[in-house]
Amino acid sequence: MPLRRGRIGRPGLLGTVARTAVVAGTATATSNAVNNRARRRGAEQQAYAEQQQAYAQQPAAPTYAAQAPMPSAPPASPEPEDVVSKLATLSQLHSSGALSDAEFAAAKAQLLG
Repeated sequence: MPLRRGRIGRPGLLGTVARTAVVAGTATATSNAVNNRARRRGAEQQAYAEQQQAYAQQPAAPTYAAQAPMPSAPPASPEPEDVVSKLATLSQLHSSGALSDAEFAAAKAQLLG
């Protein structure tokens, strides 16, 4: 009996169907991945916009100018007392709520550093 060799040339019907299925499956998977990514990005952008809107609607914290007038500072004195008085002023602003914890810590570090 002669040995039958595989088909040479164009693929048969089964080969064409298999190739079409692979191409269609790859296209579907790619399309789904792109759609899922776009959906995730849209949700993130929506959440960001809502967060920004909520932040914009919060009442602004009172600034130093809105506080009651501070008593006038004593005349210029040596450097150590000046730092102490500035720290006392910062502490008063922090306790009154004009400065947040992070702002107070940053201002204190700048004064001492």
